[in-house]
Amino acid sequence: MNATASRNWLLNGSSGKKISYAGQVGYLIAGMKEVTEAQIGDTLFLYKQPVEPLPGFKSAKPMVFAGMYPIDQTEYNNLKSALERLTLNDSSVTVHRDSSLALGAGWRLGFLGLLHMEVFNQRLEQEYNMSVILTAPTVPYKAVLSSAKLIKEYGKDQITIINPAQFPDKLSVSEYLEPTVLGTIVTPHEYIGKIITLCQDHRAVQKDLLYIDENRVMLKYLFPLNEVVVDFYDALKSLSSGYASFDYEDAGYQSADLIKMDILLNGNPVEELATIIHKDKAYAAGKLLCERLKETIPRQLFEIAIQAAIGKKIIARETLKPYRKNVVAKCYGGDITRRMKLLRRQAEGKRLMRKIGNVEVPRDAFIRVLKRETDK
Repeated sequence: MNATASRNWLLNGSSGKKISYAGQVGYLIAGMKEVTEAQIGDTLFLYKQPVEPLPGFKSAKPMVFAGMYPIDQTEYNNLKSALERLTLNDSSVTVHRDSSLALGAGWRLGFLGLLHMEVFNQRLEQEYNMSVILTAPTVPYKAVLSSAKLIKEYGKDQITIINPAQFPDKLSVSEYLEPTVLGTIVTPHEYIGKIITLCQDHRAVQKDLLYIDENRVMLKYLFPLNEVVVDFYDALKSLSSGYASFDYEDAGYQSADLIKMDILLNGNPVEELATIIHKDKAYAAGKLLCERLKETIPRQLFEIAIQAAIGKKIIARETLKPYRKNVVAKCYGGDITRRMKLLRRQAEGKRLMRKIGNVEVPRDAFIRVLKRETDK
C-alpha cells in the first residue's frame, strides 16, 4: 500500500482487472492494526506490483497545534476512545501523545485553525460528554541548530517546534523560522485605512492592492501565521462591520526573532500558558495576558502575582487582590497596640497562605485569555 494521492483504486482478481469508476462503490479487506493507517486519497496496489499514484489530492495540513488533557486522569481511556471516533470523520486533525507535569498524560493535536479547534472541543463536550483542558494554540516553528550536542541528539540540524516546552535556547540556535501565509482581503473601499493599520499591527507585509470595481478593494499581505490564527479574523470583521472577507494560503517559512514567554503565578511557571512570540510583541502580549488572567482567575484569600517573563526578566505584572476580613472590627477603643497586633497576625497568615496555597486556573481560561473582548 502506498499512502499517496488518489481517489480511485484498482483491484486485480482471478477474473482479471476490475476498475471502479465515479459513482461506483467498492470495498476491500486489509490486515491493518489501526484505522489511522488508511488515509483518504491513498493509492492501493497489489504486492510487488507498484503503480504510479494518481495526482490531484493533497492531505490537509494542520496549521495550529494545542495540547489536550483530561481534567481527571481516570477519564484518559474514555477521552482516547472519543478522539479516535471523532478523527474517523475528521481526518484533518492530527493526534500525537504528549505529557505535562501539571496536567498529566494527554495529546498534542493539530487543527486547520482556531475555529476548527473550538468546534472540535465543543463536539467532544456535546457528543461524548468529555471535559478537557486545551492549552494555548501554537503554530509549528523551526529552529536551525548550531549546538553539536543538540544536532547529535536530534540527528539533524533543523527541528520543528510544536510545543513551547521544546523551544531550544538561543545560544544553541543559529536561526529561528516562523511559518507565513499569503492572505487575501476583499473589502469595501471605505474600510481600507483601518484594515491597512490592522495588517501592519500584525507584522504583515503588503504585496498587492487592487481595485476590483468602484467600491471594492483586494489587498494581498504576507502574514506570520501566528498573527492570523488567534484574533485577526475577529478584528477584521469588527473593523469592517462584517463586510470584509479573508482567505490565506501557505507561503513557507521566514527568519524571525522569536522568544519563549512564560506566565508565572506567584513565581510558579504555568507550563500550559507558555507561548512562543516575536520579540517586538512580547511586552504587549505579556501585559494583555496578565490583564485577562486577572479577570479570569477567581480571587483567593491570599494575594496572587500574575507575571509574564522572558527567561529571568519580568516584562509585565498584574496583582490579584485577596479577599479581606476586617479583623479589627471587634476592637472598640482601647490601646492601639491591640489593633496592630491583630493586623500583623493577619498579614503573617496571608504570607503563609501565599507560600502553600495553590492557585486554581479555570479549565476554559486557556482559550478565554486569547479571545478579543468584543463586549466592551
